[in-house]
Amino acid sequence: MKDTFKHQGLRQKLVDVLVAKGIQDKQVLAAIRKIPRHLFMDSSFLDHAYQDKAFPIGADQTISQPYTVAFQSELLQIKPTDKVLEIGTGSGYQTAVLCELGAKVYSIERQQELFKKTSKFLPKLGYRPKKLIFGDGYKGLKEEAPFASIIVTAGAPFVPKPLLRQLTVGGRLVIPVGDDVQTMTLFIRKGEKEFEKYEFGEFRFVPLLEDKN
Repeated sequence: MKDTFKHQGLRQKLVDVLVAKGIQDKQVLAAIRKIPRHLFMDSSFLDHAYQDKAFPIGADQTISQPYTVAFQSELLQIKPTDKVLEIGTGSGYQTAVLCELGAKVYSIERQQELFKKTSKFLPKLGYRPKKLIFGDGYKGLKEEAPFASIIVTAGAPFVPKPLLRQLTVGGRLVIPVGDDVQTMTLFIRKGEKEFEKYEFGEFRFVPLLEDKN
């Protein structure tokens, strides 16, 4: 669990790459500059930890490309103490970014192996989400709704209706929609049944699967 000056220097270089790619949110960049991404990965991948690439983390899942994490986080426009629902805890890296942004994070993971590992790991780094849940992300988390923001970190073939219903008015859902290649999509809830929709180009994610594993 070491974080050295070398790692910090590599993180600064990564932030420079993200700025060059168009990320502007200062809080998001500060979170990426601070969080030791190498600790979220297998030690054999240490050299790759601060490249702008996705990497496998087990259970057929990946730790998302830093640009993707930053892009989704920026779209959420998180304010401190916002209640945020994350669908797909994975390694916990995106969860840590949300915590750094001051959000009260509720996160759902369907892979038991990852859920157990990440639940133990995040507190060791000082990140304490409000709740980590082993469950089905398609259903959201009705008992804790409404949420100021919902982020989906896997490719969804369609937009799950429960997630739209669980947003506050003014709330934002950021979700990659599509099968092989996904379109990053933002929904902003404007009223009881009224949503604005925006699309932001193509991304590649592992698929969002139903039920628990």
